[in-house]
Amino acid sequence: MTEQPAGQSAAPPPNDGEDVYGLSAELVFAVEEALETGRPEDAVQYVHDLHEADVADLLESLPRDDRARLVDALGAAFDPEVLPHVDAAIREEVIEQLGPERLARLLSALQSDDAVEVFEDLDEEFQHRILTALPRAYRHVLEESLTYPEDSAGRLMQREVVVVPSAWTIGETIDYMRAAEDLPDDFYDLYIVNPKHHPIGFIPLSRALRARRPVRLTEIMETDMKTVPLSMDQEEVAYLFRQYGLVSAPVVDDAGRLVGVITVDDIVHVISEEVEEDIMKLAGVQEGDLYNAMLDTTRSRFPWLVVNLATAIAASLVIGLFAGTIEQIVALAVLMPIVASMGGNAGTQTVTVAVRAIAMKDLTEATARRFIGKELLVGAVNGILFAALTGLVAWLWFGNPAIGLVIAAAMVVNMIVAGLSGTLIPLGLERLGVDPAIASSVFLTTVTDVIGFFAFLGLAAAFLL
Repeated sequence: MTEQPAGQSAAPPPNDGEDVYGLSAELVFAVEEALETGRPEDAVQYVHDLHEADVADLLESLPRDDRARLVDALGAAFDPEVLPHVDAAIREEVIEQLGPERLARLLSALQSDDAVEVFEDLDEEFQHRILTALPRAYRHVLEESLTYPEDSAGRLMQREVVVVPSAWTIGETIDYMRAAEDLPDDFYDLYIVNPKHHPIGFIPLSRALRARRPVRLTEIMETDMKTVPLSMDQEEVAYLFRQYGLVSAPVVDDAGRLVGVITVDDIVHVISEEVEEDIMKLAGVQEGDLYNAMLDTTRSRFPWLVVNLATAIAASLVIGLFAGTIEQIVALAVLMPIVASMGGNAGTQTVTVAVRAIAMKDLTEATARRFIGKELLVGAVNGILFAALTGLVAWLWFGNPAIGLVIAAAMVVNMIVAGLSGTLIPLGLERLGVDPAIASSVFLTTVTDVIGFFAFLGLAAAFLL
């Protein structure tokens, strides 16, 4: 970076032309250099006009010491909207640096749903120190939110919602919105309530703005409204939004009273989190592995690898049963991995489709039988095709047509088993109340390895010796 004359602020680096949105590599390097060379004011200027989500990405991209320097340099200019966007592991570092009093001020400036997202990840001692520094009304909101189950609508909702009585007209509603000082920053629908504070309908904001002032709200409101119970899991809420194309939905308590609202921007984050969580679970890793310390990451992955070791031992025991056969026909040792690998990969394809379909509620009892039949046929057809290919290769490789026939037959068996297991395992785990994303791949690997080795070596022992 070109050195600036004394007393002159550095100009923000240009976008590198590749990142239309988000951070450019040039900007990250420029901020890092400014912080490391004692020019924090330049770093602050670089991030001044960034969106809060981009500032969060920048904090995640910087080394730990530079991250601390940037937070200090921003001082009172630190945007509270940055905190919900920062990864939980990095946010913990930032919060420790901010301290409880400063964090309390930042939380007070956030919408209630964003404040809860930040607050719920803190340890109890830190939560208590923050609560004592918050206004009483805001403190009550956070404390009550923590009483709801984790990942529930109660945690996800924001309390700031535009509620109007059913007796009002459009003119009265518009006058109220112009005069009120506690409306949410962004909202999409107006919720109509009866005297018991039960939601009876809603009016999209665009419709309200087009209606004439004397029109009563009940004349133009939508009554086909999807309400969300406080205890509903966020995955169910996301499904509701996706299925019915919602931009917002009212949250009601056990008595049916309106207590909050969930908006589509929150659901976008939920969908992203749930997809990421499922992908991580399939591989046996955790969301924070990218930022966690080495020992923490090692500790979190170790149990999963122990389970995989047990499945590998099970497959090895099957091979041990045919040790004599392998000693007499060395070619079997060369060809064994092909059968197991093809079955494992084919099964993984099916499991991935099944887990995704279960998560999206596309795979139900009504469609399960058809899906199982289809994947069984796919496994059979692929098994026959690859049996012909691998059988021919094995025949030409070792000059023995019998070896080609054995591996071809084993390939058909294992591919069919892979297709069947890839459907039945996640469906069975779902029926038992176990998340299919967590355990499907482990059981699948065990089945395809054991069946693949047993079929190949068993057929070899029966027909080649």
